Amino acid sequence: MTDQDVCVVVPTIREWDCVADYVANAREHGFDTDRLEFVLVTEDFCPTDEMRALLDDLDVAGRVFDEQARAEWYESQGISEYEHLVPAASHAQTSFGLLYLWANDHPYCVFVDDDTLPHDDVDFFGTHLANLGFEGEVTEVASDERWVNVLYQNFDEHDLYPRGYPYSAMDEEREVTTTEVSDVVASQGLWTNVPDLDAVRILMDGDLQGQAQTRTSKDDFEEDFVAARGNYLTVCSMNLAFRREVVPAFYQCPMDDNAWNVGRFDDIWSGLFLKRACDVLGKRIYNGDPLCEHNKAPRSTFGDLANEVPGLELNEHVWELVDDAGASADSYAGVMDAMASALADGDFEDWENGAFLNHVGEYMHDWLDALEAIDGLPARDRAPAVADD
Repeated sequence: MTDQDVCVVVPTIREWDCVADYVANAREHGFDTDRLEFVLVTEDFCPTDEMRALLDDLDVAGRVFDEQARAEWYESQGISEYEHLVPAASHAQTSFGLLYLWANDHPYCVFVDDDTLPHDDVDFFGTHLANLGFEGEVTEVASDERWVNVLYQNFDEHDLYPRGYPYSAMDEEREVTTTEVSDVVASQGLWTNVPDLDAVRILMDGDLQGQAQTRTSKDDFEEDFVAARGNYLTVCSMNLAFRREVVPAFYQCPMDDNAWNVGRFDDIWSGLFLKRACDVLGKRIYNGDPLCEHNKAPRSTFGDLANEVPGLELNEHVWELVDDAGASADSYAGVMDAMASALADGDFEDWENGAFLNHVGEYMHDWLDALEAIDGLPARDRAPAVADD
């Protein structure tokens, strides 16, 4: 294995120089940057030579993959038939980073969006890895709606729900306790400045520029926490670390580049898959630090709304469809197979764009086939789509 044990995936077409800030943060806090390999996922129209030059100037390992480079990589891995899994011109191209991770054996991966920056006073990479190794007592949150609002702290002041949180699960009654935690497989860092909201909530907040009038600060995140077993939460990939082992159950759904024009739910739905697999397998998703500063660029709120509307009704139901899947499975691949079948074989014609869920389920099966073709899958025994009661 190479010295790099942390693969840092940055989907970017604009602010790739954010990499310099994350490298500077690592060096400032004594984190060994020789452990990092950066994978910049971009487009053919972007200045890839400048991106490579940045990595060279920073003296860090890394590769830049535009569309042509991705096609060449698929061919080198013998998986060109699975190119369709990574949609064109979509944030869901983070799935390419997962394929790269699977092929290169890094035990850890970090997703970073290019409109974020680390906080100077916190060791960004060190804190994420410490979270992944955490064992001990931590706050646990549950609700009567079986959904945890990751912005629950200081909610009475800001009244915010994050992008992807179902409208039907609002006004929940929370229960906040403590629990003993081990086997953490994902560390979700949260965000100051611009909160991660959907377009409807941004409009309700009085903002037409795709951001939010209400902003978050460090004071809104006073404690780290986990969501209780059987409870779901939104997982945003702008600031996220995880273990390689979760990749089979963490496919970033095929958004934007589809016949139904569904977008904006790639990381949200992949988070549902991951949380279901974690509950089945006894694993945990840790939330809180390290915070990042989210500097979302101004853009039309109505443009985001147009991308979100085709999937809004589906988002109310996806978690219910996977909630019973794979209860007897003993691997991430087994749980994913069961969730894929629940979607691929379901009848959702009563919902707006319901056939898109069948499409997603089929792609989830293809995802497992691609991983198997690259490096095999441990214990890929197909689990029943619905648990036996």
